[in-house]
Amino acid sequence: MKLKSPKKLVRSMRERWQKISIKWRILSIFVLFIVFVLILLWLFQTVFLNQFYENTKQKEILGSSSTIEKAVSNDMQPEDLKALCKQEAQRNQLCILILDSNGNVYGADASPNRLSTEMGESSIRLFLNFLYQNTQAEGGTHFELVNPQNAGSSVWDTLFRSRAFIYNSIRPDSNGSPYMIFLYSVITPLSATVSTIRSQLLLITGILLVFAVLLAFYLSKHISKPIIQINDAAKELATGDYNVTFEEGGYREISELARTLNYAEHELGKVEHLQRELIANISHDLRTPLTMICGYAEVMRDLPGENTPENIQVIIDEATRLTNLVNDVLDISKLESGTQKLEKSEFSLTDEIRETTKRYRKLTDCTLTFESDRNVFIFADELKISQVIYNLINNAINYTGTDRKIQIRQLVRDHQVTVEVTDTGEGIPADKLHDIWDRYYKVDKEHKRAQIGTGLGLSIVKSILDMHGGFYGVRSAVGVGSTFWFRLPILSESPVGALPEETHHPDSDLPQS
Repeated sequence: MKLKSPKKLVRSMRERWQKISIKWRILSIFVLFIVFVLILLWLFQTVFLNQFYENTKQKEILGSSSTIEKAVSNDMQPEDLKALCKQEAQRNQLCILILDSNGNVYGADASPNRLSTEMGESSIRLFLNFLYQNTQAEGGTHFELVNPQNAGSSVWDTLFRSRAFIYNSIRPDSNGSPYMIFLYSVITPLSATVSTIRSQLLLITGILLVFAVLLAFYLSKHISKPIIQINDAAKELATGDYNVTFEEGGYREISELARTLNYAEHELGKVEHLQRELIANISHDLRTPLTMICGYAEVMRDLPGENTPENIQVIIDEATRLTNLVNDVLDISKLESGTQKLEKSEFSLTDEIRETTKRYRKLTDCTLTFESDRNVFIFADELKISQVIYNLINNAINYTGTDRKIQIRQLVRDHQVTVEVTDTGEGIPADKLHDIWDRYYKVDKEHKRAQIGTGLGLSIVKSILDMHGGFYGVRSAVGVGSTFWFRLPILSESPVGALPEETHHPDSDLPQS
C-alpha cells in the first residue's frame, strides 16, 4: 500500500474538514479545547510541580539573602538584624544564621526540621566555621541544592539529612569586617501531594469531559440552528420563491445576516416583478406598431384608393418607432454590461441644448423655453450627452400638463453645470422617486404609450450619467410637476447675450448636491 505524501495527507484532511457541518465542527473544536486544557492541567500539576516548587524556593532564598546582605552592609544593629532574620525566616520557612568577625552567631530558624535545634549550639559554631572556610575558598559565595541520597557526590550532601537549598556568602560591613550569612531552605517531598492531585485530576477529567461533550453538543446545536434555518430558506429563495422569510434571532451576526437576506429577497422580488413588467411593456410597444403596420398594409392592399402618402407615412412612423425601441433596448444592454465605451471630446453643452430645443419646437405642440446666460463647454461623449438631453425632453413632453409648457434651464455654480428640464404634469409621489429610473417603471402602473420615445429613456439617462460620473436626480410635487436634472463638471465658460427664446435666471435656484 502506497503511503500519501505529507502535502496530500494535509490536503485530504482539510477537504474532509471542510465537508463537516458547522454543528460538528463546533463540537469537535470545543471538545479538543477542553482536552488541551486538561492536558496542560495534568502537566503543570503533576509532571512539572516539583520543578515549579524548587524554582519558587530558590527565588525565596535568594530574595531573603539579598535583603540580609544589604542590612549587613548598612551596619544594622545586632538586635535589628536578629529581628530581620526572624521575619525573613518565618516568611519563607528558612534557617538563617550569621557569623560575625568576633565569632558571634545569631539568626533565626523557621525551617521545618529546625536545623539549629537538631545540631546544637556548639555544633553549629563548628559547622559555620567549616562553612566559612569552604565558602572563602570558593570565592565568597556558594549556592547549591544538596541531596543526602547522593552522599559522596558533594561534601555538602553529607552534612544534611534533608534535601535542601543552601546559600552561603561572605560580605564585609562598612568597616570592612567580614560577615558570613548562611541560609537553609528544606525541599519538602511532594510525592504524596502529587499522588493526591493525580487522583483528583482523574475524577475532574472524567467529569469535565462528559460535561464538555454535553455542553459542546448543546452550544453547537444552538449556534448552528439559525444558520441551518437560513440555509433552508435560501434554498427556497433559489427556487424562485420570493415570499420566503429569513427568521431573525440567535445572535447579532445571524440577525444582521437575516435582515440582509430579507432585504435581498425583497429586492429580488421587485426585480422579478419589474422584469415581468418590462417584458409585458416591451411586448405591448412591439405589438402596437406591428398591428398598425399590418392593418394599414392590409387596407392599402385590399383597397386601392387607400394607397395614400398619409397611410404610407403611418407605416414609416410605426416602423421608425419599432427601430427606436430596439435601439434603446440594445443601448441599455450595452451600457449596463459595460461593453460600450465613452468617446469624450470638448463641445458646447449650451449649443447642444439650444439646437435640440429648436428641433422639438418644430415636432411638438409644446412650448419649450431655454434659459441660459453662459456658453458652457464640457469634456464628455457628445453623442451620449445628446441622448440624455433628448430623453429628458421626451419624458417631459409625455407627462407635461394641459398647458403643454416645458422649461429647460442651464445653471452654473462652483465649476459645474446643472441642466434642468421641468414639466407641469401630475408629479411623482416621494416614495416613487427612486424607482422611476428603472426600465419601464410606471408610477400609475397603467401602461401608457409614449407620445415620443420608447419608455426606456430615464434608464438610458441613468446609465449614461453613471458612466460619466455625473450627478442626476428629480424634484417633484404631486399636482405641480417634476424637474429632472443632471450635473457635470465644466471645462470652460463664457457669457453670452440672451436670445429671443431665452431668459436670464437667478443662480439661487440651483439644486444642491
